[in-house]
Amino acid sequence: MPSLRSSSLTEPSTPGHWQKPPAKTRTVAQKKVYGKRKIDAPRAVFDQGSPARVSERRNDELDDVRLRLAGIKIADGSISPENKKTASGDGSAEITATNNLDTQKAEQRDEKRQIESRSGLPKSEDEFDTPAEPETEDKDVEVLSFKSKPQPQHQRKRWARMIEVRICPKITTPASRKSQTDCDNTTESKKTSTRRRAPTQRLSSGCIQDEKATAYVRPILSEALSPIAAEGVQKFNSWANRASKFEVIKLAEGSYGEVYKLRLRKEACKEISKSKLARLKEYGDGVFKIVPLRPQRGPRSRMFTSVDEIVAEAKMLKYLDPIPGFARFRDIHVVRGRFPEAFQAAWDHYKDTKDDCLNPDPSSKSSYPDTQMWAIVEMDDAGCELEKFSWSSVFQIYDIFWGVAMALARAEEYSMFEHRDLHLGNVCIRSTRPDGRLDPPTEVELTRRPSSSGFGLSTLETTIIDYSLSRAEMQLSDDPSGACEVVSSDLDQKEIFDAVGQDEDEALLRDTYRHMRAEVYTGNPTVTEKTPDIDGIWAEYAPRTNLIWLLFLLKNLLKHRKPEPSTPGRRKPLSACSPNQNVSSKNKRNTKKDVKMLPKQIHANELKSHIAQLSKTLEERLQSVLELLDLEQGDENMRCAADLVAYAINSQWLEEKDFF
Repeated sequence: MPSLRSSSLTEPSTPGHWQKPPAKTRTVAQKKVYGKRKIDAPRAVFDQGSPARVSERRNDELDDVRLRLAGIKIADGSISPENKKTASGDGSAEITATNNLDTQKAEQRDEKRQIESRSGLPKSEDEFDTPAEPETEDKDVEVLSFKSKPQPQHQRKRWARMIEVRICPKITTPASRKSQTDCDNTTESKKTSTRRRAPTQRLSSGCIQDEKATAYVRPILSEALSPIAAEGVQKFNSWANRASKFEVIKLAEGSYGEVYKLRLRKEACKEISKSKLARLKEYGDGVFKIVPLRPQRGPRSRMFTSVDEIVAEAKMLKYLDPIPGFARFRDIHVVRGRFPEAFQAAWDHYKDTKDDCLNPDPSSKSSYPDTQMWAIVEMDDAGCELEKFSWSSVFQIYDIFWGVAMALARAEEYSMFEHRDLHLGNVCIRSTRPDGRLDPPTEVELTRRPSSSGFGLSTLETTIIDYSLSRAEMQLSDDPSGACEVVSSDLDQKEIFDAVGQDEDEALLRDTYRHMRAEVYTGNPTVTEKTPDIDGIWAEYAPRTNLIWLLFLLKNLLKHRKPEPSTPGRRKPLSACSPNQNVSSKNKRNTKKDVKMLPKQIHANELKSHIAQLSKTLEERLQSVLELLDLEQGDENMRCAADLVAYAINSQWLEEKDFF
């Protein structure tokens, strides 16, 4: 079939002798022109010919096309670049006019209009027919050919203005169009620039424009998860102002730094919506570990925590996050400046009410300079620290010890993990009860939670925190045979092995550090004589250190147990008096009461006996663990926490479902 250019634009000698060539069915697929650059596509259609369609079409299809084109305004002049954009996923229309590219086509169009005006042809097209649709490669495009009304043969026009309209089938509503005035005023430079430039990323107002400081802490910023935290060093006040609706509470402190918690203010709950209140409550259920960073140079360059140590802890937090029994990581920030007012007030309150406030005052310029940088590690709230908890029941001790042991065993299998600093302050506990109570389980609760092993009866869950001295081996890819990265800390630089305890509890802690060092250096934890330091030895894997710390934990749990309450139970609340209490036949009611209570009383006695026997069994198991973990006469087959957990499962001290 000849192209539309050769058929519809052939100029005969006189208008009266011009005949429209008969329509033929296309047997060859139309050449694909839409793969070219958009600015050249209309010209290619004009030169090569537009696809044809059959004239027979149902009226309902024509009506549908009319409705879809009703809101589209096609200008005879130039079309702005906005009107030539390709339809995206939101269903916008793509319209390309074949007579709007360059000045040469505009001149041809004006010449045609003059010929039409002289010949008396109509200037507007009111109706259109739909030629046959060829089997083109672009199935998402419909091409319609607009033509004039049927005219007498002597008045038929010699040229038909051809307009190509491409409509995405996903269109639901007509796309918004600019007015004709905007189209006419569009400059030539705007026609060629159809792609918008991506806006440059703007730093938040809280970021400090200090390239040297940002470059120094860049390894920490690379571990951040949120865009704001990864941008750069933030002002301490600006970071704190984002949590202005929270009350700051200091929870604990250590040689590394301090731990704070945010609690939503009551007055703030009345000013915000329910959805935002739920998000703020979830955000407030977290803790913030604030660690002073060692400066790059100067008199304090040997003080505080180094950047590499913070990076190692952040990597371990993210890597161990999916393991049950380990802290959940949220984000890490780097801030600079003095403590904001809310955090300083929380520090002052902690100093006035607690007797373990040993860290220097953040407001003192002799302790911290104005340019002090801090790393803030954000984590989920794991509950109460074990050293601040009063335990009294063997069920609580059993759950705490085995909860920590199983978490260490999982981490050993997952990343060859050693904690190396598992004192009572690095174990947190929380209750699974709806009200969060931490008191020992009652007889009723023990009967409602049957357990063949005795684990899980206290409703206490344990979480291991603080990996500043820990060691782990992290897989860098999904390939098990791929490269691994060993993250560790040089404990010989911490000066923790020469300290002498002031009391019996602190002496046990210091001895545990020395036993751990002896295990790493010699393989025998009892040989505690100081040996020369060896570079890189703390990167090696010595999992028996986890058993040394489990022994320390169990000794403290058994030693500092509080006496169990002797009261049988809580008093029942007072109830309303019965209106029939003065009715006669009291003896009859008392007889029925005695008959009903007799079996319950027998059942209660049996229950107490069962609970007492179970408590004695758990005590014996824990004493057996002390013998297994003894550093001098313990079982030599116990080389890691996983060995101890496997032994407990085989002895039915634990169930497989408790571990898995």
